Parts: sequence; structure tokens; C-alpha cells
Amino acid sequence: MQIHVVQPGETLSSIAGGYGVPVTLLQRLNEVPPSGALAVGQTLVVYDKARTHVVRPGETVSSIARSEGVTELSMYQNNIFLNGRSDIEAGEELIVELGEEQRGTLGVNGYAYPFIRSALLQQTLPYMTYLTPFTYGFLPTGRLIVPEDEEMLREAPRYGAVPWMHLSTLTERDTFDNALGSNLLRNTEVQEKLIAAVEETIQRKGYRGLDVDFEYLDRDLAREYAAFITALRQRLNPKGIPVLVALAPKSSATQQGLLYEAHDYALLGEAANAVLLMTYEWGYRYGPPMAVAPMPQVRRVLEYALSEMPREKIFLGVPTYGYDWPLPYERGKTQAVSISPLEALRLARQYGAEIRYDTAAEAPYFYYTAPDGVAHVVWFEDARASLAKFTLAQEQGLQGVGLWNLMRPAPQTYLVLHGGFNIEKQG
Repeated sequence: MQIHVVQPGETLSSIAGGYGVPVTLLQRLNEVPPSGALAVGQTLVVYDKARTHVVRPGETVSSIARSEGVTELSMYQNNIFLNGRSDIEAGEELIVELGEEQRGTLGVNGYAYPFIRSALLQQTLPYMTYLTPFTYGFLPTGRLIVPEDEEMLREAPRYGAVPWMHLSTLTERDTFDNALGSNLLRNTEVQEKLIAAVEETIQRKGYRGLDVDFEYLDRDLAREYAAFITALRQRLNPKGIPVLVALAPKSSATQQGLLYEAHDYALLGEAANAVLLMTYEWGYRYGPPMAVAPMPQVRRVLEYALSEMPREKIFLGVPTYGYDWPLPYERGKTQAVSISPLEALRLARQYGAEIRYDTAAEAPYFYYTAPDGVAHVVWFEDARASLAKFTLAQEQGLQGVGLWNLMRPAPQTYLVLHGGFNIEKQG
């Protein structure tokens, strides 16, 4: 696998010729539009040593996999543009096998809302170790609020992804409820009712893990929160169900703020089987323009986490999106719009913007001016940004990465993940 950065004057055809790869495959893998239009500075992921197969009449993905001695799952991983579908057309060229040496194994946990488009879910599932539908909530009484997760639970095993249940204090208003979490952690009776409901739901629906995400808790509840996670683990581990807890991105034990203080890394790292470091949202909707997950900040959070817990417990959070800010930025007034990497590239092409790369943040960005005369800046994730985070997780011996989230098309994230690493599959 190689990452090519488009230079002025280059075309899709000239780039494909330079690497000796089929231009159609290069286009389809990277979801370049049919016109072949490129933005200067954008990345293309090149599988340059791949073995391919041209589909003959009557062949299916399954029959090709059998005849070529590979798995059907690997066919979907090699050909992201199939979107997990089995219907193919004669004359299509498909990648049968990559010739790349992979850097190591990563567990991959992907989060998605139940209303994810079916095609996007099927496209991403081959690259997931775990699929975590977002989210189960609960009432002050301890009663569960159940999402419509049936399709996700049905599709996950088809592509070798293990479903994990997600429990949070998120409300229907899409905000984390401080009072809800505080009431639960101060009331053992309500906790017991909720734990029993979680256990019953996991067994009935076939979940094989639990992911807990309580945010903006009262600062004096750190021990109570860790005790609740311990109670969940003690109830679920004997049934083979691990418990993961999401952690705010802290860089020290004394970091202040409502988001951070009840998340005690040492206590929660001991209480849970695994943790997710939410290493994203430095660049966010209401903040000043910057990378969503600048690598210096990501590394500082990981360094602190490694001082408090075993590395094999850690999933590194990886974003699959970006933001578009109108300029000039005014604190308290400016709001950015969340966009996918594909939308970012579309904007760059539309406005003839040159994509630049911040070598410190390890993230791409560009400027453009909209038809209304308003200037904008876009920060997003490309192949280079994703590879930096995956490489960090692998080199540090972490359990894996957690992708937030699968709702936006981000093909290069998955191309880099599959081309550079062995994705853990538990069967």
C-alpha cells in the first residue's frame, strides 16, 4: 500500500500508470467521481501489488473466492466499492489478494447510529472487529431505553463483526445528562435494576460486550463511577461479556473540568476490561478551526493513559470526519458544520482549493470562498491522518482503535486500515 499526494497537472490516468495499477480500480477504491476530477493535495491510496480477477458471466463474489482460494470476507475487504454486496457484473475487475506486508494486528470497534444507511453499514462491517450501535439510554428508575438495533445485529455476523451493547447517559435531546448519571451512581437500588436489565438484554439480543459512556458526571463521583463499572464487570465477565468504558481525553490526573474530573484513569482502568480514549473533538462545532484530532494532543493523552493502565486494555479513538468553519471565527457565535472526508474533497474540487497538510497536527486542511462571499476553512481526515493514528496504536501495542463514527463515508480510512494492518476477527 502506498499513499499518493496529487500534484498539479496530474491525472488519475497518469497516477495509475506511474504505479502500474488499473485506473478503474484506483478510481473505484478511492471513490473518485466518474469525471476523474482530483484536488491538488488530496491523497489516493494505491494497492500496487494486488492480484486481480476479471469477473466472468455467472460468477459471484462467493464463487470467485472459492476458485481463487481466498475468503469471501477478504474479497469485500479488498474491494470496498462492493459495499458488501454479492451481485457483481461480468467485466468488473476485482482485487483477489493484496501483495502488501501488514504492520501488525488491530482490534477495530466501530460506532454507528441505528439509522445508518444499509449500504454504508455493509461497506464498513468487513473492517470491524466489533460493531457498537449507539446507544442504549435509561430512565431515572433504571429502565432501559432500547434503540432499533435489529438490522445492525442481523448484519454484523455476516461480515465477522462482534456486536457490543452501548450504554450511555445521552438523552433524546442528544446531550449527556449530568443529573441522570449522578442519580444512578448515588442509588444502589437503581443501579441493580439497570444492571439486571443490561444483563437480560445482552443475553436476549446476542451482544458479546458492553461499552459504557457516562459523560459530564459530578466531580465527586469518580469512585462511585468506578464501582459501578466494577459491578457490571463482576456480573458480566462470568458470562464471557467484557466491559469497556469510554474516557474523556485527559493528559494528567489533575486536569480540571466537568468532562474530566469524574473519569479517574487509574480507577476506571482497573475496573474495566478495556477503555476507549476519546482522542478527538479538539476541533469541534463551537471551537476555533483546528484539526479534529491533532497528533501531539493525541499522543499526550495516550502517554498519560499508559502511565495509569496496561496498554493492552486501550482502544485509541480515531475520528472519521471533519468540520467546515465559516470565517472569521467569532467565539460564541461561529458554528462549524460536520462533514465527511468525501464531502471535504468534493468542496475542494468544486472551489479549486489546494489541500495543504499540517505536519505537526498530521491533518489536512484547505480554504475556499463560497458563492455568498464567505470564506471557509475545512479540516478533515485523509489517508495520512488515519495512518498516523493506526500506526501509533499498533506501535504502542494497544488493543486497537475505536472509530467515531461509521455514519459518514470515509473510504480512505478503511483502505489504509486494511492495506496496512491485519484486522482482528473473532468469528
